[in-house]
Amino acid sequence: MNAFQSYLHTFFFAYYPYICLTVFLMGSLARFDRDQYTWKSDSSQMLRTGTLRWGSNLFHVGILFLFLGHAVGLLTPHWLYEPFISAANKQVLAMSAGGIAGFFCFIGLSLLIHRRMSDDRIRLTSHRTDLAILIILWVQLTLGLITLPFSFSHADGSVMLLLADWAQGVFTFRVGDAAGLVGVAWPYKVHLVLGMTIFLLFPFSRLVHVWSGFATLAYAFRPHQMVRSRRLNLPAGYDQPRQPGTGF
Repeated sequence: MNAFQSYLHTFFFAYYPYICLTVFLMGSLARFDRDQYTWKSDSSQMLRTGTLRWGSNLFHVGILFLFLGHAVGLLTPHWLYEPFISAANKQVLAMSAGGIAGFFCFIGLSLLIHRRMSDDRIRLTSHRTDLAILIILWVQLTLGLITLPFSFSHADGSVMLLLADWAQGVFTFRVGDAAGLVGVAWPYKVHLVLGMTIFLLFPFSRLVHVWSGFATLAYAFRPHQMVRSRRLNLPAGYDQPRQPGTGF
C-alpha cells in the first residue's frame, strides 16, 4: 500500500465514520426542527399500486432484518457470544440469514426502482434524491451479496471478527483499529464506505421517515394518558348538557 492508498484508508476507516455519524445525527435534528413538512416518505400509492405491495413489503422486511443483523453482528463483543456459538458458526448463520434477507430485499428494491422509472407519472412527481437513494441502496445490496462468495474463503470467521473489532472501535473511539482492515478484500471495504455514505445522506433524503418508524414503536409502549384523575368539585349544573339556544 503506497502513501496515497494509506491516506485514503486512514481517512475512510478512521475519520469518515465520525463525519457521517455527526451529519446523520445533527442533520436529522436540524431537518426535524426546520422542515417538518418534508419529514415523510412521499408515498406514490395513489398514482399506481401495481408492484408496490410486493416491492415495498419485500424491501422493508429485508432491509429491517439486514439493519438489525448488521447492528447486532458487528456491535456485539466476541466474548459475549463465544460461550454459546463459535465465530465460524456465527459467520455461517450470518451468511445464511443475511443472504436470504438480502436476496428478498434486492428483489423488492428492484421492483420499486423499475416501478419508479417505468411509470411516467411517478417519475415526473419524484424528487431526484428519491431515485438516487434507491439506486445507492441497490448498489449497496449488490455489494453485500458479492461479499458472500468471499466469506466462503475464510469460513473460520476471522474477517468477520476484524470487521466487528473495527465497528466497535468506532463507537469506543479506537481510531487505530482501522489498521486491521488493510488486508480485507475490496468488496468489504467498498460496502463499508458506501454504508457510511448512506448515513451521511440520510438527513437529506426520504430516509428520515425511518426515525418515525422507531418513534411508532415507542408510542405503542407509552404510558396511558390520564385525562382527569379525580372528580372535581364543580358548581351544580356545570357538567349538565348544554341547552339549545342558550349558549351554555
